[in-house]
Amino acid sequence: MQDKTPPTIKDWPWAERPRERFRALGPAALRTAELLAILASSGTNGRSALEVAEALYERFGRSLRRLGSASGSELMSVPGIGEARAVAIQAALELGRRAAEEVRHESDRVRAPGDVFRRFELRLRDLRQEEFHVLLLNTQNAVMREVMVTRGILDASVVHPREVFAPALSEAAAAVILVHNHPSGDPTPSPADREVTRQLVEAGRVLGIPVRDHVVVGNGRYASFLDLGLIAGDGAGR
Repeated sequence: MQDKTPPTIKDWPWAERPRERFRALGPAALRTAELLAILASSGTNGRSALEVAEALYERFGRSLRRLGSASGSELMSVPGIGEARAVAIQAALELGRRAAEEVRHESDRVRAPGDVFRRFELRLRDLRQEEFHVLLLNTQNAVMREVMVTRGILDASVVHPREVFAPALSEAAAAVILVHNHPSGDPTPSPADREVTRQLVEAGRVLGIPVRDHVVVGNGRYASFLDLGLIAGDGAGR
């Protein structure tokens, strides 16, 4: 009786194995599924690592953005991807994201809302929940530090001025910029966004640390409270 067990990657010609191709040709020569196969490490139930990787890539619409925003349990829903492999894939995609974010403008200076958007776009655009961040600025509008304040639904009861301005006071920041994302992809400020901003602008006025802008990150676009006339150039609310 003929053996119908599918061949594993070890049975393939040397030049077709992802790891060997990686070593010989470098990562740029490999297809996305081949790179994922290296992370998947080994196959399961008669499927090679490359077949597992192809199934994983297909499961998320052949989109690394969707794959990068998937939870561990979603990754593990693909047969052959266990917890260790899911963590490895998430870590690799996060490293790629961070590498892309390392490109900065000179002195990390914020000259316009678009600078803030470019800084946070890759990090926030594909998240399934809102994250609220604060940029601490010096007198030259250069970024001194980033602070993540909260993760989850944004409203005035969650984003407390204390969490925003305590780091700003300890770092002697001259001003702050608020940043959060809309998982829907539409960056239009909501009533809750406006109320949170109003509260924080008032707190900043009292403390002498103006809120220069609030940038809402969407999918490929953003909304700036400064550009929309919802915050004055001196950080006062309107």
